[in-house]
Amino acid sequence: MGKMRLQTMIEVAICAAMSMVLDLLPSIKIGTSISISFAMVPVLLVALRGGVLAGMASGLLWGLLQIWTGDAWIATPLQGFIEYVIAFSCVGFAGLFSGTVKRSALKGQKKEMLVWAVAAIFVGGTARYFWHFIAGMVFFKAAAKKAGKAPFLFSLSVNGTAWFFSTLVCSIVMVLILSKAIQLVTSARTEAEQHARKIS
Repeated sequence: MGKMRLQTMIEVAICAAMSMVLDLLPSIKIGTSISISFAMVPVLLVALRGGVLAGMASGLLWGLLQIWTGDAWIATPLQGFIEYVIAFSCVGFAGLFSGTVKRSALKGQKKEMLVWAVAAIFVGGTARYFWHFIAGMVFFKAAAKKAGKAPFLFSLSVNGTAWFFSTLVCSIVMVLILSKAIQLVTSARTEAEQHARKIS
Protein backbone atom coordinates (compact mmCIF):
# COMPACT_ATOMS: atom_id res chain seq x y z
CA MET A 1 0.00 0.00 0.00
CA GLY A 2 1.44 3.34 -1.02
CA LYS A 3 1.15 6.74 0.58
CA MET A 4 -2.20 8.52 0.41
CA ARG A 5 -2.63 11.60 -1.75
CA LEU A 6 -3.69 14.86 -0.15
CA GLN A 7 -7.18 14.61 -1.66
CA THR A 8 -7.60 11.12 -0.21
CA MET A 9 -6.43 12.28 3.23
CA ILE A 10 -9.00 15.08 3.13
CA GLU A 11 -11.72 12.58 2.17
CA VAL A 12 -10.58 10.30 5.02
CA ALA A 13 -10.97 13.11 7.56
CA ILE A 14 -14.28 14.44 6.21
CA CYS A 15 -15.91 11.01 6.03
CA ALA A 16 -14.72 10.07 9.52
CA ALA A 17 -16.35 13.27 10.79
CA MET A 18 -19.53 12.46 8.84
CA SER A 19 -19.66 8.98 10.38
CA MET A 20 -19.20 10.55 13.81
CA VAL A 21 -22.12 12.93 13.20
CA LEU A 22 -24.34 10.11 11.91
CA ASP A 23 -23.42 8.05 14.96
CA LEU A 24 -24.66 10.83 17.22
CA LEU A 25 -28.09 10.82 15.59
CA PRO A 26 -30.86 8.68 17.12
CA SER A 27 -30.44 5.05 16.04
CA ILE A 28 -32.69 2.01 15.98
CA LYS A 29 -32.58 0.28 19.35
CA ILE A 30 -33.26 -3.42 19.91
CA GLY A 31 -33.34 -3.99 23.63
CA THR A 32 -30.75 -2.24 25.77
CA SER A 33 -27.58 -3.56 24.13
CA ILE A 34 -28.16 -3.42 20.38
CA SER A 35 -27.93 -0.22 18.34
CA ILE A 36 -28.40 -0.12 14.57
CA SER A 37 -27.43 2.78 12.32
CA PHE A 38 -25.92 3.55 8.90
CA ALA A 39 -23.00 5.54 10.37
CA MET A 40 -20.48 3.25 8.61
CA VAL A 41 -21.55 4.47 5.17
CA PRO A 42 -19.10 7.43 4.83
CA VAL A 43 -16.13 5.27 5.92
CA LEU A 44 -17.25 2.49 3.57
CA LEU A 45 -17.44 5.02 0.75
CA VAL A 46 -13.87 6.16 1.43
CA ALA A 47 -12.77 2.51 1.37
CA LEU A 48 -14.45 1.98 -2.02
CA ARG A 49 -12.86 5.15 -3.41
CA GLY A 50 -9.39 4.90 -1.91
CA GLY A 51 -8.83 1.28 -0.95
CA VAL A 52 -8.00 -0.51 2.29
CA LEU A 53 -5.47 2.01 3.64
CA ALA A 54 -7.82 4.98 3.20
CA GLY A 55 -10.76 3.04 4.66
CA MET A 56 -8.78 1.89 7.68
CA ALA A 57 -7.45 5.39 8.31
CA SER A 58 -10.96 6.84 8.17
CA GLY A 59 -12.33 4.09 10.43
CA LEU A 60 -9.50 4.63 12.91
CA LEU A 61 -10.15 8.37 13.00
CA TRP A 62 -13.87 7.73 13.55
CA GLY A 63 -13.09 5.45 16.49
CA LEU A 64 -10.68 7.99 18.00
CA LEU A 65 -13.30 10.73 17.61
CA GLN A 66 -15.73 8.60 19.59
CA ILE A 67 -13.18 8.29 22.39
CA TRP A 68 -12.29 12.00 22.25
CA THR A 69 -15.92 13.17 22.39
CA GLY A 70 -16.78 10.77 25.20
CA ASP A 71 -19.24 8.81 23.07
CA ALA A 72 -17.25 5.60 23.52
CA TRP A 73 -18.27 3.03 26.14
CA ILE A 74 -14.98 1.83 27.65
CA ALA A 75 -14.81 -0.72 30.46
CA THR A 76 -11.04 -1.33 30.32
CA PRO A 77 -8.20 0.13 28.19
CA LEU A 78 -7.81 -3.14 26.28
CA GLN A 79 -11.55 -3.38 25.58
CA GLY A 80 -11.53 0.24 24.40
CA PHE A 81 -8.54 -0.42 22.13
CA ILE A 82 -10.19 -3.49 20.60
CA GLU A 83 -13.61 -1.91 20.06
CA TYR A 84 -12.66 1.64 19.05
CA VAL A 85 -9.24 1.28 17.41
CA ILE A 86 -9.07 -2.21 15.91
CA ALA A 87 -12.77 -2.78 15.19
CA PHE A 88 -13.45 0.60 13.61
CA SER A 89 -10.24 0.42 11.56
CA CYS A 90 -11.33 -2.94 10.19
CA VAL A 91 -14.31 -1.35 8.43
CA GLY A 92 -11.66 -0.33 5.90
CA PHE A 93 -11.32 -3.92 4.70
CA ALA A 94 -14.24 -3.06 2.44
CA GLY A 95 -11.52 -1.45 0.34
CA LEU A 96 -10.41 -4.90 -0.81
CA PHE A 97 -13.16 -4.55 -3.43
CA SER A 98 -12.26 -0.99 -4.40
CA GLY A 99 -10.64 -1.87 -7.72
CA THR A 100 -13.47 -4.19 -8.77
CA VAL A 101 -16.17 -1.68 -7.84
CA LYS A 102 -14.41 1.18 -9.64
CA ARG A 103 -13.79 -0.86 -12.79
CA SER A 104 -17.46 -1.82 -12.95
CA ALA A 105 -18.43 1.82 -12.42
CA LEU A 106 -16.13 3.05 -15.18
CA LYS A 107 -17.56 0.50 -17.59
CA GLY A 108 -21.08 1.64 -16.75
CA GLN A 109 -21.95 -1.78 -15.30
CA LYS A 110 -24.13 -0.40 -12.53
CA LYS A 111 -25.72 -3.66 -11.37
CA GLU A 112 -22.35 -5.39 -11.14
CA MET A 113 -20.90 -2.41 -9.31
CA LEU A 114 -23.72 -2.48 -6.76
CA VAL A 115 -23.31 -6.22 -6.16
CA TRP A 116 -19.59 -5.77 -5.46
CA ALA A 117 -20.30 -2.73 -3.28
CA VAL A 118 -22.67 -4.80 -1.14
CA ALA A 119 -20.04 -7.55 -0.93
CA ALA A 120 -17.53 -4.94 0.22
CA ILE A 121 -19.93 -3.71 2.91
CA PHE A 122 -20.42 -7.29 4.09
CA VAL A 123 -16.65 -7.76 4.42
CA GLY A 124 -16.10 -4.42 6.18
CA GLY A 125 -19.04 -4.94 8.53
CA THR A 126 -18.01 -8.52 9.34
CA ALA A 127 -14.41 -7.47 10.05
CA ARG A 128 -15.64 -4.79 12.44
CA TYR A 129 -18.21 -6.85 14.33
CA PHE A 130 -15.85 -9.80 14.68
CA TRP A 131 -13.83 -7.66 17.10
CA HIS A 132 -16.94 -6.43 18.90
CA PHE A 133 -17.89 -10.10 19.32
CA ILE A 134 -14.46 -10.94 20.78
CA ALA A 135 -14.62 -7.98 23.16
CA GLY A 136 -18.17 -8.82 24.20
CA MET A 137 -17.26 -12.42 24.94
CA VAL A 138 -14.18 -11.50 26.99
CA PHE A 139 -15.12 -8.27 28.76
CA PHE A 140 -18.87 -8.49 29.28
CA LYS A 141 -19.23 -11.76 31.15
CA ALA A 142 -21.22 -10.02 33.89
CA ALA A 143 -23.82 -8.84 31.36
CA ALA A 144 -23.99 -12.35 29.92
CA LYS A 145 -24.50 -13.84 33.37
CA LYS A 146 -27.25 -11.31 34.10
CA ALA A 147 -28.96 -12.32 30.85
CA GLY A 148 -28.63 -15.98 31.78
CA LYS A 149 -26.43 -16.85 28.81
CA ALA A 150 -22.91 -18.11 28.26
CA PRO A 151 -20.54 -15.25 27.23
CA PHE A 152 -20.08 -16.76 23.77
CA LEU A 153 -23.81 -16.99 23.06
CA PHE A 154 -24.54 -13.61 24.64
CA SER A 155 -21.92 -11.80 22.55
CA LEU A 156 -22.91 -13.72 19.42
CA SER A 157 -26.59 -12.81 19.80
CA VAL A 158 -25.95 -9.13 20.58
CA ASN A 159 -23.17 -8.46 18.07
CA GLY A 160 -24.56 -10.86 15.49
CA THR A 161 -27.86 -9.00 15.48
CA ALA A 162 -26.13 -5.61 15.33
CA TRP A 163 -23.87 -6.85 12.52
CA PHE A 164 -26.74 -8.23 10.43
CA PHE A 165 -29.01 -5.21 10.63
CA SER A 166 -26.27 -2.57 10.46
CA THR A 167 -24.76 -4.25 7.40
CA LEU A 168 -28.21 -4.57 5.82
CA VAL A 169 -29.09 -0.90 6.48
CA CYS A 170 -25.69 0.29 5.21
CA SER A 171 -26.10 -1.85 2.07
CA ILE A 172 -29.54 -0.37 1.34
CA VAL A 173 -28.33 3.20 1.89
CA MET A 174 -25.20 2.66 -0.23
CA VAL A 175 -27.21 1.10 -3.08
CA LEU A 176 -29.63 4.05 -3.05
CA ILE A 177 -26.74 6.55 -3.07
CA LEU A 178 -24.63 4.87 -5.75
CA SER A 179 -27.66 4.18 -7.96
CA LYS A 180 -28.09 7.95 -8.29
CA ALA A 181 -24.47 9.09 -7.94
CA ILE A 182 -22.11 6.52 -9.42
CA GLN A 183 -19.43 9.24 -9.61
CA LEU A 184 -19.01 9.03 -5.84
CA VAL A 185 -17.03 5.84 -6.37
CA THR A 186 -14.87 7.38 -9.07
CA SER A 187 -14.80 10.93 -10.33
CA ALA A 188 -13.95 9.73 -13.87
CA ARG A 189 -16.63 9.55 -16.54
CA THR A 190 -18.03 6.09 -17.19
CA GLU A 191 -17.80 4.51 -20.63
CA ALA A 192 -21.59 4.84 -20.98
CA GLU A 193 -21.42 8.58 -20.25
CA GLN A 194 -18.53 9.06 -22.67
CA HIS A 195 -20.41 7.18 -25.41
CA ALA A 196 -23.58 9.22 -24.82
CA ARG A 197 -21.56 12.45 -24.95
CA LYS A 198 -19.96 11.46 -28.29
CA ILE A 199 -23.37 10.70 -29.82
CA SER A 200 -24.84 14.01 -28.70
